[in-house]
Amino acid sequence: MSLPCLLHAGGRWRCFPVLLQSSLSQALHSFCYRKKSTLPEQVIPSVAACDENAKQLGNTLDKLFSAEQQASILHVLNTASTKELEVFRLLRGRKSINIIAHREKFGPFQNLESLINVPLFQYKTAFQVCNSILCPETRKEKRNLQEKRQLGKLIKPDVERERLKAVNSIVSIVFGTRRIAWAHLDRKLAVLDWQQSDCWKLTNKTYPSSFYLEQISSVISKMPKADFYVLEKIGLSMQNSSLFPALLHFHVTEAMLYALLNRTFAQDGQHCVLSMHRIEVGKYFQLMIGSTRTSGKELVKQFLSNSVLSEAPRVFFPPDKIVGYRHMFSSSGTHRQEELYDSLLQAVAFFELAVFDTEP
Repeated sequence: MSLPCLLHAGGRWRCFPVLLQSSLSQALHSFCYRKKSTLPEQVIPSVAACDENAKQLGNTLDKLFSAEQQASILHVLNTASTKELEVFRLLRGRKSINIIAHREKFGPFQNLESLINVPLFQYKTAFQVCNSILCPETRKEKRNLQEKRQLGKLIKPDVERERLKAVNSIVSIVFGTRRIAWAHLDRKLAVLDWQQSDCWKLTNKTYPSSFYLEQISSVISKMPKADFYVLEKIGLSMQNSSLFPALLHFHVTEAMLYALLNRTFAQDGQHCVLSMHRIEVGKYFQLMIGSTRTSGKELVKQFLSNSVLSEAPRVFFPPDKIVGYRHMFSSSGTHRQEELYDSLLQAVAFFELAVFDTEP
């Protein structure tokens, strides 16, 4: 019968590599079959076996690092304060406190093997801590990691930071159940093109794939070239079966746009089509009421007015098109043109959050 690789020693459970399990099993086997009358109910033999194997583990740990590396690690372990130890991610919390306590009780660490005797430190943990001391994360690396996590919440798929920083222009695309709208902006937040196309009226019927291909290809032929094409990502719940036709429509449209706009992906493997979460854009412009996003019409109208009245507007509109854009807002159509407003807001949010690092 094989025994688990866990021993209770000093009130703690330890895990040992497979290569030590045989010797530990023998020690445990001989101890477990002793007569109960020989000794009080203690675990002295197991402790001895555990200490012996801890020593073997420590010796293995010492062999993984050169003498110079060991000296650097021991210098940190023996001189750093709790606050200085917590600079290393793996030593935050109780681990740094336990190192200080062990140091005060037993004196400086003489070798790496003694680190395994510290509470909360097993062989794997000790090895990772030693590595982190030798190769600590720099502030730049931490910042890059934080930026990557923030971008991951905002846009998909992941894109190299350098590519985003070098963007000259994007086409922001928002599609709904009736139309597709897009806004073409450059890095100065100047509106180069802004329009929409009525494609379909979503009903309970299902359109064939050929219909989507024809309609979306026609729309893409009108779009200008850009460094990135940014699609709005809408989150609809699958639990509401009545929304299934709309959900299917959005997925098919998104897939078609990805395929038709990523023209060079097969050659270079570089994504030029990204998805941006609708809710994150709504949060950025404070358009959220609970989990519902409100209309961005008034905010876009404000951008238009400031483009004329302000010396340094947030968004620049071409003077010869401002009248036409204002007419779109005053038109008394039966359906609101939310896709048009949202495409502009998404473009502004993309530049300010993903390119310029503006704080939300």
